[in-house]
Amino acid sequence: MAEEVKYTEENIRSLDWKEHIRMRPGMYIGKTSDGASADDGIYILLKEVLDNSIDEFVMGNGRNIEISVKDGKVKVRDYGRGIPLGKVVDCVSKINTGGKYDSKAFKKSVGLNGVGTKAVNALSEYFRVESIREGKIKRAVFKRGELIEDAPIEDSGIRRGTRFTFEPDPEIFKNFKYRPEYIRNMIRNYAYLNRGLKRHYNGEEFFSENGLLDLLKEKLSADPLYPIIHLEGEDIEVAITHTNSYGEEYYSFVNGQFTTQGGTHQGAFREAYVKVIRDFFGKSYEAVDVRGGLVAAISVKVIEPVFESQTKTKLGSTEIEPEGKSMRAFISDFLSRELDNYLHKNPECNDPLQRKILQSERERKDMAGIRKLAKKRAKEVSLHNKKLRDCKIHFSDKGDNPLKMDTTLFITEGDSASGSITKARKVQTQAVFSLKGKPLNSFGLTKKIVYQNEEFNLLQAALNIEEGLDDLRYNNIVIATDADVDGMHIRLLLITFFLQFFPDLVKSSHLYVLETPLFRVRNKQETIYCYSEEERVAAMDKLKGKPEITRFKGLGEISPDEFKAFIAEDIRLDPVVIGNDTGIHPLLEFYMGKNTPDRQKFIINNLKVEKDVVEEDA
Repeated sequence: MAEEVKYTEENIRSLDWKEHIRMRPGMYIGKTSDGASADDGIYILLKEVLDNSIDEFVMGNGRNIEISVKDGKVKVRDYGRGIPLGKVVDCVSKINTGGKYDSKAFKKSVGLNGVGTKAVNALSEYFRVESIREGKIKRAVFKRGELIEDAPIEDSGIRRGTRFTFEPDPEIFKNFKYRPEYIRNMIRNYAYLNRGLKRHYNGEEFFSENGLLDLLKEKLSADPLYPIIHLEGEDIEVAITHTNSYGEEYYSFVNGQFTTQGGTHQGAFREAYVKVIRDFFGKSYEAVDVRGGLVAAISVKVIEPVFESQTKTKLGSTEIEPEGKSMRAFISDFLSRELDNYLHKNPECNDPLQRKILQSERERKDMAGIRKLAKKRAKEVSLHNKKLRDCKIHFSDKGDNPLKMDTTLFITEGDSASGSITKARKVQTQAVFSLKGKPLNSFGLTKKIVYQNEEFNLLQAALNIEEGLDDLRYNNIVIATDADVDGMHIRLLLITFFLQFFPDLVKSSHLYVLETPLFRVRNKQETIYCYSEEERVAAMDKLKGKPEITRFKGLGEISPDEFKAFIAEDIRLDPVVIGNDTGIHPLLEFYMGKNTPDRQKFIINNLKVEKDVVEEDA
């Protein structure tokens, strides 16, 4: 008989602020991964510090912010009012201490709960805060939330403001690396949402004069069908256009926070936009046709916003302010007035817009039969789909389960590779989709092919992205192929498929390539897995003597026991990132199109020949 577990006063204990943050970091900053994803915790740490500086600008203090990130050390300097000197230590080390509880003083603040910088402090190996105010300076230094230096207030001739310096704790963020493209994108968004504020990142300046209009111009991967519609009102700004791309693409913000998972404001916008367009043209168009090819940005300012988690990636507020106007009514009233007026005053937009709606309608009706058949086929095989080994938790599940962020679909080639991953995976959060050979090159094809091609149709069904990303079943889609020529080709074909038909999936940082070791170097005492030739040489030097070297030719050669380590906490993922200066169509046309001579010339000019170096005995 099992021993009864006692539950007494001794079982109850209270954690201090830093212990709780360090024990449950996911509650405060989301994922503690290595920085491969744009929503990893190390970027949330930077964002939390930046938010404080942005809030100062919003309140009319300081027009410059300097950001430096080098070798894992982050420095942020603003020229706002500076933290009151007597409260510097409290503001970064006492939960629920802050100046933003008076909603009138900080009406449109991002950080309302006094947690942000405390979380950064607790999760940093080194954390320093300096406040310069009224000709004096106060400095405090912490290590993992513990105060190690509390300097006295001194006279200073330095310009007023606040300086933060921190290094994320490698015990929590293992093998982390800040990726400049993610930081640039974050700072760009801040620029669009705070016109007039200059940000300097590692010497590069970011500045915007036209807000969301500039954002949409930069984000467009195809030519707009009509000039971007840019509308502004009190506490709301939108930018709207259409392209010939598939799907819908949104960039939504609340109080300057990029809500990557949307929320009530994005849902209200989608609904209101369809209503306005129907009313304007006097036609009962299907919502999916009105929004087909839509690219839009929306920013709202909300008093005391409620987010679905501390990371603030999805808005939950149903009202624009406590006991105020509903979010639906606020956005609907604005678009009904301003968008309708714009369309009447700018008739040059109307014909291209209506043509796009009618084109989407024709394509939808044209595909109706094929789609119905494909759905039936997908439904029939869903119960015994040999291609998909599903997991138990999904990204689209209701509730606030933190494991949703870890949900991953591995797309593999061949039975041996999928077998190894299937045996090694975490059944709760990791699923496997097995490809049979090389997928079709989908460049230049219509979306019909997604339904006609069984493999593409089943992949779409597994991801549940036919109607958009709202019901995406996995947060991370990972292409896991061999590191040989065939594996690289399959990667390209899959990336082409996603860029061609689901570009918003890539732009929202859901698509990755799995890095797996090329070599295993070991002796009787130690085993080292190497991901490059340089790592192999270093491992041989470390182990000395004559260690055993194994070259992995394919994923199928890696045993499930070994594979477990490669897809666990130390997983190495390469994000598929589209540069801001890169158009999707020209990129795909060059690499996947029929311009063979140009591509041949490129290959010849960039060809590298590897030679095996034979070491001669001395």
